[in-house]
Amino acid sequence: MDRRLFLATALFGLARIPHAIAAERWQMLPATPPPIAGRSARAEINGISLFHVETGEGSPVVFLHGGLSNSDYFGLQVPEVARRHRVICVDSRGHGRSTRNAQPFGYDLMTDDVVALLDHLQIPRAAIVGWSDGAIIGLDMAMRHPDRVTRVFAFGANTQTSGLKPDIDKNPTFAQFIARAKTEYERLSPTPGEYDQFLQQIEKMWETQPNWTDEQLRAIRAPVLIADGQYDEGIKREHTEYMAATIPGAGLLILPNASHFAFLQDPVLFNAALLDFLGS
Repeated sequence: MDRRLFLATALFGLARIPHAIAAERWQMLPATPPPIAGRSARAEINGISLFHVETGEGSPVVFLHGGLSNSDYFGLQVPEVARRHRVICVDSRGHGRSTRNAQPFGYDLMTDDVVALLDHLQIPRAAIVGWSDGAIIGLDMAMRHPDRVTRVFAFGANTQTSGLKPDIDKNPTFAQFIARAKTEYERLSPTPGEYDQFLQQIEKMWETQPNWTDEQLRAIRAPVLIADGQYDEGIKREHTEYMAATIPGAGLLILPNASHFAFLQDPVLFNAALLDFLGS
């Protein structure tokens, strides 16, 4: 399906959903799903131990979570996608069950981790499904490793630091997420007592990265869908629209009555959009 037609069709369907069904759903942070069932393993790459889970068969799809979180957050998406695809769900370096080293966090470094994981798994090319930092990594892959990416579903991304809203941490929902992330880090991480240092390192990355130019975004040739929630706590709407307008042929999808956590708040609608894009 043409990506522009996909957008028009999806938005027409969304407009028909009664508002009352999902009133204030965007203000809630549903529970993190249980760990994803599948074949879990570790890849020793780039000086770290990268945890990942595989399930399903078919063309490969890599799921990349947002900053501070872990692969469990995609627990409502992976079983649906795995009906048609080989799914690889990753804990990014320093997140979840994966380790980190002394290298400063950077999107280019985490992108190189994903490429190294694909090499380890002998996967030539894969679709990328990314949320927040994971979506940024997916776009970075499409720019710097175009031969390894078939398509990118980028939810809740930014491509410039100016695309972030100020005082994100003061938003009640996002503050709740940060508090939850600490608890999950302490439970899952190989370095459970280092959350505060980890948080400081991630926040430093957020303050300075990414800052891609229009020229860099226009170099993307893979099919891309730029998606976000109507009430994203951290990403400016005009920035989301800018990304979709700048990346050649990219689609734009805004999920109604949902936020940066739409995949938890409205998994049925999120999954329908995701499966449609992966199958188009």
